[in-house]
Amino acid sequence: MLARMQSYTIGQAARLLGVSPDTARRWADAGRVATRRDETGRRLIDGKDLAAFSVELAGAGDEDVSYTSARNAFPGIVTAVKLGDVAAQVEIQAGPHRLVSLLTREAVEELGLEVGMEATARVKSTNVHIDRA
Repeated sequence: MLARMQSYTIGQAARLLGVSPDTARRWADAGRVATRRDETGRRLIDGKDLAAFSVELAGAGDEDVSYTSARNAFPGIVTAVKLGDVAAQVEIQAGPHRLVSLLTREAVEELGLEVGMEATARVKSTNVHIDRA
C-alpha cells in the first residue's frame, strides 16, 4: 500500500515547529519554506519540505522559536526512516530536539511512518517510543 504524502496547514506546521502561526506565515512569505494552495485556497506545506525545514531551523538556533515538552512527549515531524531487514531507525525533529528511536521494521510498517509525517516521540529513561499522529 502506497501512502499519500502528508501536507500541513500553516497552523499545523507552526504547532510542530513550536512557533506562532504568524511566524510560520512570515517564514513562508519570505520563501524560507515552500507552500502551495489547496482547492479551498489554504496554504499547505508538504511533509517532506516541512521535515527538511525543521532540521534546518533546529541547526540554525533561531531565537524566535520556543519549545516545550509535557510529560516527556515531543510532538514533531519524521525526518528520517532507515529500514533494515529486521530493525529500523526513525528520527523525529521536535523543535530543537532530534530524537532517534530504534524499533522493529514491522512496527515502522504498521505505523506507516515516513519522512514528512507528524509523530510524537515519548521518552522514558533511555527508551524512545513513537506515536503516529
